[in-house]
Amino acid sequence: MCLGWPGSLPVLNEAALKLGIRVGLALNCKIAERLKFDRKNYFYPDLPKAYQISQFDMPVNGRGELLIETKDAEGKMIERKIGITRAHLEEDAGKLLHEGIADGSLVDYNRGGIPLLEIVSEPDLGSPQEAHDYLTALKAILQYVEVSDCDMEKGSLRCDANVSVRPVSQEKLGTKVEIKNLNSFKMVARAIQYEIERQTEALERGEAIVQETRLWSDAEGMTVSMRSKEDAHDYRYFPEPDLVPFTLSREVVEAIRKTLPELPLERAKRFIKEFGIPEYDAYVLVQEKKLANYFESCIREGAAPKLASNWIQNELLALLNVKNIAIDECLVSPHALAGLIRLVEKGIVSGKTAKDVFQEMAATGKTADVIVKEKGLTQVSDTGLIEKAVEKAIAANPTAVAEFKAGKQKALGALVGAVMKETGGKANPKVVNEILINKLGTRS
Repeated sequence: MCLGWPGSLPVLNEAALKLGIRVGLALNCKIAERLKFDRKNYFYPDLPKAYQISQFDMPVNGRGELLIETKDAEGKMIERKIGITRAHLEEDAGKLLHEGIADGSLVDYNRGGIPLLEIVSEPDLGSPQEAHDYLTALKAILQYVEVSDCDMEKGSLRCDANVSVRPVSQEKLGTKVEIKNLNSFKMVARAIQYEIERQTEALERGEAIVQETRLWSDAEGMTVSMRSKEDAHDYRYFPEPDLVPFTLSREVVEAIRKTLPELPLERAKRFIKEFGIPEYDAYVLVQEKKLANYFESCIREGAAPKLASNWIQNELLALLNVKNIAIDECLVSPHALAGLIRLVEKGIVSGKTAKDVFQEMAATGKTADVIVKEKGLTQVSDTGLIEKAVEKAIAANPTAVAEFKAGKQKALGALVGAVMKETGGKANPKVVNEILINKLGTRS
């Protein structure tokens, strides 16, 4: 914590510098050879010493780019290249607390002086959806290179958005407005959409847009003015006298480069090529490093790639969302899920029963084999037993039989349902369909 006590001097955090370089390399940034720190001067309650140690004209990471997957105006998935202006190191300020506090605000100084990496993007984002997808891709990269857990609730990932509008025929960007108090990516998209509409309506009324900082109120669904926004020259940057400029060794940079893992976009493309899953599946799976690891572990345990992808996206993610837990807190291991998928593939349990088994696995930590055995859920594939159930269903449902023979395919579903009821839901649906069609096709 730094409250600006007299006599306290800053020291560069070497670990923070190396992590900052790691992010810069992952974002294809130009890594500086010469580094300098500066004092950014402004008076605000979150900054007791009235200046922030930051980087102005010599940031550790210069221009870079991030390739994202997003949707165009027609909803088609496209690739967009978003420019990175810089990613510089600075010290964190205090945290202002406004909501729920009557007659004023409070300041939490516990994070003051902690190393922070600020990533600034070029004005390449053209919609709230693109901003959401950019942040999702950026978060994935930060997690993959193990720089941050990106938990927005804990403040380890924070986001501000600058919004400006301009007439279609105009190239120059309009006056920008900064939005703060954004605690989720969905909130970012909502705030940007509101601000676009607010600024557009103001311009259409002939009003000028004021450069300012606004707070997003999620409860009210609107932004409210917080303070006027300074330009760079207003901060009166000058070199930090207690941190001398220094040269960054190329050997250090290259050593860090060699430790970078396979990044999300590369991993998605490998999943598509190696496992034959659709693009959509691949990009969903790689958004979280632990989720992608879970998927690959399932495949190593013998699960079919597409089936593993379906189960993870539908059942597993829904479970994590409902229970509000991380994937490594889930009692269903990749080995256990792969075992359940194999039971479905072999016809031992039906897809419907498997979903119930999955919920039991998540609640108890037991494997699918154990649960199926304990509860007697093994699927019946004995054609003799199923044939008797089919004959009963046909005899008890003459209307459905007549409709099916008249060409109404939906009628077959009613007959399948009758067979499943007769067998207590244990009959193999595939075998039921085959026997039904065979019998109905030969009756007069």
